[in-house]
Amino acid sequence: MRVRHGDGRRRPVVIVGAGPTGITAATLLAQHDVDCLVLDRWPTVYPQPRAVHLDDEVYRILARLGIADEFASISRPTLGLRLLDADFGVLAQFNRDQSLVANGFPQANMFDQPDLEALLRANLKRYPAARLRGNAEVTEITEITDGIRVTFTDRSDGHVHHVDADYVLGCDGANSIVRAHIDATMRDLNFEQRWLVVDVATGADLGQWEGVHQVCDPTRAATYMRIGDARYRWEFQLLADENADQFGTLDAVRPLITPWTATVADSELTLLRVAEYTFRAQVADRWRRGNVFLLGDAAHLTPPFIGQGMGAGVRDAANLAWKLAAVQHGTMGADVLDTYEQERAPHTRQMIRLALGVGWAMTGGGRAGDAARRLVLPRLRFLPGLRHRIVDSSTPPLHRSALVCNSRGLAGRLCPNPLLRDGRRLDDALGTGFALITTVRPTAADEASLRRRGVVVLIPQPGDDLATWLRRGRAGAAVVRPDRTVARAGRDVAALCAWTTGVLRERQ
Repeated sequence: MRVRHGDGRRRPVVIVGAGPTGITAATLLAQHDVDCLVLDRWPTVYPQPRAVHLDDEVYRILARLGIADEFASISRPTLGLRLLDADFGVLAQFNRDQSLVANGFPQANMFDQPDLEALLRANLKRYPAARLRGNAEVTEITEITDGIRVTFTDRSDGHVHHVDADYVLGCDGANSIVRAHIDATMRDLNFEQRWLVVDVATGADLGQWEGVHQVCDPTRAATYMRIGDARYRWEFQLLADENADQFGTLDAVRPLITPWTATVADSELTLLRVAEYTFRAQVADRWRRGNVFLLGDAAHLTPPFIGQGMGAGVRDAANLAWKLAAVQHGTMGADVLDTYEQERAPHTRQMIRLALGVGWAMTGGGRAGDAARRLVLPRLRFLPGLRHRIVDSSTPPLHRSALVCNSRGLAGRLCPNPLLRDGRRLDDALGTGFALITTVRPTAADEASLRRRGVVVLIPQPGDDLATWLRRGRAGAAVVRPDRTVARAGRDVAALCAWTTGVLRERQ
């Protein structure tokens, strides 16, 4: 066995796994000028579609990566949610407002995951600080005196390599070797269901409503989604005696998809994939040991009922990357890394519980649940507040931490991303650092101190979207983190300036 020392360079960060979570983390780190190496066992993008939905908060992160326009070209906003009974009668329909919302992008977007991953990888090449190496299967992670050693095998020639790093990010999925290294265990939230996933391509017009269809059948729950111009997905809950092998042909799946494809001939349908997935709800009991972190499916698994599985991993990357960069550049102390799990783990548990609740409300309860749905769901459209919440894409605020000073009000929530008077979105104006958004200008000394720490000071005009946002949040100013989360808000601008300068060191 021949052992080689990687590419001869020590890396501040090694990322294991090049799915959406890993590439997002690498891109954000590279935007902060942090060198990183991404290792992935596959030579290219994994070809099978998995995730098909992301919301406007995650779309906003993609925009910060620099691929908003490209993603728009491969995705389609979805109109909302239609709930059907077992006989495919419409129980209720909830339409989304397709105008741009607070984050600047449509609230629900369908896409094909391999297309997104190809965009992410192509975009990563713009950043010389990041390197992606495929065909690299990580086999061992070892603590060494001055860092962490990652050993991997080049699957193309069998040679074994190792690379040393300051930090390792485990973005390597549900069977994570990084999770095993830190002795983390997945804690089960008592949910497990087997589902059949069917992907079909057709140029025919199915004549269906352009939103997500959820069949609320306790015996055979099902979901239908149009992913692209010619791609469609169905998900069907499998019965106890069924498996994917029984549905491997178009003839076999035809009875399941006929309610949507009755007017389309078999010759116009191409079966792309049939796969069985076991949907689980799990969260790792620890997300970190020392300088090794877990992100994405390595840290948590969520059922797909609210389409937040992939998005949760992207949120992990957005939360952690800027903190690692701040520590690497010396603008914040290493204790800031403690806030990653403190913030993300409770948020993830809330989202998983929401997914479980939605799944049960749509399909659970047996005959009694089915009768209750027939009675209640048609009447939900008459309750405007509840109707809005069903299609609202906003997620809960982050849990209190050293960087979220109050879990009430604006703190812990994303700031909006409106168009500014110069035509730019707020995110483009703020760049990659902290910002103070305030309706009252700080003193000259406070402003100078903030600017020495790279903090952007933005003063909205009365009546602007940001001024209205602050007023509704009962705040005169807000400190916004690089991930666009509000760290602290209030009326005392001097106190906010003092807190910010206390958190951030002056840049050298």
